[in-house]
Amino acid sequence: MPLANVISKRLVLAIVVCFFMSACENDETAIDALTRKRLQIDEGVKIVSYFSSDGKVKAKLTAPLMRNYQTDSPYIEFPNTLHVDFFNDSTDAIESQLNARYGKYRENEKKVFLKDSVEVFNISGDTLRSMELWWDQQRKEFYTDKPARIYRSDHTVIYGRNGLTASQDFSDVTIHEASGVAPLPKDAGLN
Repeated sequence: MPLANVISKRLVLAIVVCFFMSACENDETAIDALTRKRLQIDEGVKIVSYFSSDGKVKAKLTAPLMRNYQTDSPYIEFPNTLHVDFFNDSTDAIESQLNARYGKYRENEKKVFLKDSVEVFNISGDTLRSMELWWDQQRKEFYTDKPARIYRSDHTVIYGRNGLTASQDFSDVTIHEASGVAPLPKDAGLN
């Protein structure tokens, strides 16, 4: 094979390779736009929302501000307080109420994380107070591993040093490392 043919074939091959390599190059901004996760946030004010299951309303939530984050693990945030009324399955009456300064609902897990001055009241007059609390929507229970107190309507206080687990209506409460039960004077407020 003549030397000119070998050189021209190699030259053509080099040009073709350069052409294909340059064709595969993408603009860096285009790559960033494709790979960057876009965080979509929906925001609402003066929120009233109902949680239902099997056609029955289970809870009513009210909050001054709600942010809905659409991510791989979507969640809803209530950064400026929230209030929830929980309803009894059979009577549709309110069985307990919840107040917190912050809440975060994890949609995939069906759980709500609450923090900062969390209070839960039931119809019997019992009050649960903790700085952090979880509500499991499917299991209808509250739980925390942080210190918690339950102020009972019979004027006793139960201290849970390492938290507690309680049914939504407080009919079943398990205290984790109870540090005591103290009676309160009947004229004492539940503060």
